[in-house]
Amino acid sequence: MFCRSCCVLLFWSLQLQSNMLMLKGDDMAALTGFQTLMKDYNKYLRPNFNEKPIEIAVTLEVASINAVSEENMDYTATIILRQRWTDERLVFEGNRSITLDARLVESLWVPDTYIVDSKKSFLHDVTVENRLVRLFANGTVLYAIRITTTVACNMDLTKYPMDRQTCKLQLESWGYSDKDLTYAWMRANDSVRGMDKLQLAQYTVEQYYTKTSEGKDETGTYPRLGLYFILRRNVVYFILETYIPSALLVILSWVSFWISMSSVPARTCFGVTTVLAMTTILMGSRFNFPTANCIIKAVDVYLGICFSFVFAALLEYAFAHYCGELKSAVNTEEIKNSLEEPQNDGSSVLITFDSKQLNGKKNQSECTPDIKSQKHSLLFKLRLKIKKIKLKKFKVANPENVDRYSRTVFPLIFVLINIIYWAYYLLI
Repeated sequence: MFCRSCCVLLFWSLQLQSNMLMLKGDDMAALTGFQTLMKDYNKYLRPNFNEKPIEIAVTLEVASINAVSEENMDYTATIILRQRWTDERLVFEGNRSITLDARLVESLWVPDTYIVDSKKSFLHDVTVENRLVRLFANGTVLYAIRITTTVACNMDLTKYPMDRQTCKLQLESWGYSDKDLTYAWMRANDSVRGMDKLQLAQYTVEQYYTKTSEGKDETGTYPRLGLYFILRRNVVYFILETYIPSALLVILSWVSFWISMSSVPARTCFGVTTVLAMTTILMGSRFNFPTANCIIKAVDVYLGICFSFVFAALLEYAFAHYCGELKSAVNTEEIKNSLEEPQNDGSSVLITFDSKQLNGKKNQSECTPDIKSQKHSLLFKLRLKIKKIKLKKFKVANPENVDRYSRTVFPLIFVLINIIYWAYYLLI
């Protein structure tokens, strides 16, 4: 047992000597130099303190954009932010870099970069904090972190779902003004990686570009970097989900034009069913954006058009049926009047004799016209004439022509409105 313990101690002693031999030369000098530098290093003072502003070179890798919310008007992205700067206090001998434990970042000065318009963010810490700190012999520091952030993005939904949204990711110094610190993209647009590989459910990254600007407030002017990207919505999904069903309901409502007007229950039920189905689609579309219902979107315009056509088809049958009933009433009235109309004309006078005057004393007969009967005949003719005028004024010669014309007019108007609609929202 004692011999085994001696062998283990001898093995670890040889392993330690081997590790020390591996640190000779540049590595040993770098490690010794770093330990010496940290003795007098003050992490609370920025590099070039009281001198020219320190420049921070930035590169960005977008790992994913996994949520774009129109309701909350924001997006969630996972990014790897890499920052480089030169700290002359960290120059050491040798020509190799040193990768430090992420926990040692607390001993170094790092820029106070934050994400403008961020609603919430967190640093990934599985299995350890996703940080990288690397020192180079010339004093250059590479600091990389992996974070997930939810950033506000103002969206214009008036052309939804044929819309394009411009979102931005802006980086800015929280406390250092442009007199102390400046930002720069390390390789212009090439400083951003991963945007070309993004796969989003409803969007396609149409374009992206970088920009350098400044943020001003009452405390000073602060340097700012911006990544701008244009998201184009994939309209095919919405065509299959909303536009085609709505158009098919409109076409389905036209089937009633070929159903006989005498089939009142069938046509009424058909029209009411299509109106209710169209209402369901309309309400479902509004339910997807409960906080944006005050905005009239392109899809709302189209659904409103389709609802109008479906409802108009129902009103068309009501009008055609009314015209048919009116024509039947006119025909019935004409037959009735032809049977009840008096045969005498207006010049005939009804003569009556007073029996009291037919006595022996007076042989002269006196005739008096019946004024009441004459007035009754004139009022009857006047009332009949007014009724005929009313019936003829609101009468359609052939009510079946209403359906016949609707079979052509409704599709033509619907196609014309579709051409105008798609041309406006896709081309303008």
